[in-house]
Amino acid sequence: MVDKQSEMKAILLKMKEDALNEITKAMKSGANVVTGEPSGDIYDQASSERDRELGMLLGDREREKLVSIDEALLRLDEGEYGICEECEEEIPLGRLKALPFARHCVKCKSDIERQQAQTKRFEEDRAYREIAIGEEDEG
Repeated sequence: MVDKQSEMKAILLKMKEDALNEITKAMKSGANVVTGEPSGDIYDQASSERDRELGMLLGDREREKLVSIDEALLRLDEGEYGICEECEEEIPLGRLKALPFARHCVKCKSDIERQQAQTKRFEEDRAYREIAIGEEDEG
């Protein structure tokens, strides 16, 4: 068990280092965008804006990943690493190697995602009904 934990801790620390490097790289590339008067034609400006937005999105994903890694390291220190937060069964080593900061076993994660999808569909249906009712009131 100790070997598995030290192996996973090394993997998590390496992932954390990589994520920090990606965030730093994204920040540097964002800082390199020259402010002031726009240069180039409208297509160049649109391309630059798209690249900037993509960089910000990737930066957000890296920050979320970093939080997940830090939480996994904390669970390791507390002896709760590798235990599904839903069913409290041990998460298989293969899943942990694929996704070292996994909080749920595959079955529970699948159930959670299915429930989230159903909730999202329900909320979207309700919003569409409210829009339709509002349009009827206007007419």
